Amino acid sequence: MKEKIQNLIIKTLLNYGNDYEIKELKSVNSETKLYNGLGGCLDSLALVSLISDLEEILSEEFNKEIILADEKMMSSRNSPFKDVNSLTEYIVQKIEE
Repeated sequence: MKEKIQNLIIKTLLNYGNDYEIKELKSVNSETKLYNGLGGCLDSLALVSLISDLEEILSEEFNKEIILADEKMMSSRNSPFKDVNSLTEYIVQKIEE
């Protein structure tokens, strides 16, 4: 399941790289930094868009409503949006809840 989730994230980010011409997202891997507040390439608007798109994709894929931006995440000291790895782990936890 973890690999499937990571592949969905990477595919979504590659599409963002092409659609929005974000150079850093033209070749994405598990270490790719996401949110620019944490050294990544997505601004806050792009991050919100990514969260929304991933919620929709994951809900369809796993037949379960998945909310990524919740109170628990907002109060977390370590953002799950630091990089692809941390986002993958976060999503795995959300699906297993």
